[in-house]
Amino acid sequence: MKTIIYAHPYVGSFNHEILNRLSNYFSMHDEEFEIIDLYGDDFDPLLRGENLATYSEGKTDDEKVKRYQRKIAGSNELVFIFPIWWQSVPAMLKGFLDKTMLKGFAYNEDNGWEGLLTYIKKVTVITTSTVTKSYLQTECGDPIQKVFINRTLVDLGIDAKNVNWIHFGEANTTTDEKRGKFLDDIPMLYKQE
Repeated sequence: MKTIIYAHPYVGSFNHEILNRLSNYFSMHDEEFEIIDLYGDDFDPLLRGENLATYSEGKTDDEKVKRYQRKIAGSNELVFIFPIWWQSVPAMLKGFLDKTMLKGFAYNEDNGWEGLLTYIKKVTVITTSTVTKSYLQTECGDPIQKVFINRTLVDLGIDAKNVNWIHFGEANTTTDEKRGKFLDDIPMLYKQE
């Protein structure tokens, strides 16, 4: 089972069309998947005082968080689709990680740090940005590979070797032809290990 974690607020966006193309591909090939649409679900990404009262115990009263945890726990694959804003993940996705990846669900630190999502055997990270992948890597501190993949996902127990990062850069200045080719190629890019 796959879970797509999608973080973009605009249904007319390029990111949304990536979601559509990948969802259609999974459906046509009878591949089971679920979608966590953070903006579509009106997810509240803010940690508040009342959340922190039981946070260190790994507890939550947020029903959406509980539902997201169930979806992830029933998966062996994750697909992230999001834009890169200000050289980082959207605040919505960061808040999702903060609120959903709780102690006892995503990690244990009783005897040193242990990521618990070891059952996730494949992750695809699909990003878009106004800059190229090489620019992100050389001029921006490589926020996706070095931070999101090699730190955040690895700390959750996911092997970085099982993560494929697909990026579409210069999304705001490129041609419709290049955008269309990328969308057409998404299934093939996804299938690459």
